[in-house]
Amino acid sequence: MRYDTEHKQKTRATVLQAAAKAIRADGPDRVGVAGVMAEAGLTHGGFYAHFKSKDELVAAAIGQMFEDARARLEHDTAGRSPAEGLAAYIDFYLSKKHRDARSFGCPMAALASDVPRLADPAREQFVTGVRQSTIRLGEKLAGLGHAAAEAEARSMMAELIGALSLARIETDAKRSDAILAASRAQLKQRFGLPS
Repeated sequence: MRYDTEHKQKTRATVLQAAAKAIRADGPDRVGVAGVMAEAGLTHGGFYAHFKSKDELVAAAIGQMFEDARARLEHDTAGRSPAEGLAAYIDFYLSKKHRDARSFGCPMAALASDVPRLADPAREQFVTGVRQSTIRLGEKLAGLGHAAAEAEARSMMAELIGALSLARIETDAKRSDAILAASRAQLKQRFGLPS
């Protein structure tokens, strides 16, 4: 049975969401095509109608993760002043919910240590996503009047990723919560954002 282009695009999107979730949760090396396809409600044989290889799937899923991250930033900042929007984004990013739900959220915190071992197309997707994320944060900081917005965006991103990563590896829940709270407060103070 032949499907129209719209159906094929929806199916591909479903597979990418399932792959992104699995990659965040288990890492790209532990993700199998059969498992992703089953999670998407499809057969393994249908994989090749959408992707040539697992490497292509991983690269496309990383692109999807960054698209999801872009949508999250836009959601948190829409209809708000730059200061209020960035404060809301920091609150989400350094939240217990984001820390605890490893199958969604920031691809940078989830995959940074895996990326050097991935095939070039996946690495390129990751680097492009990081650059675009930095630009978007820089635009928000420029809206606050920061002259060195791009450099400050890289610094903010490094602290967000680092704090989330440290909070995720901390085995004591109170210490993990304290890492998130302290970084939220410090970032907001440093960038003049409402607390």
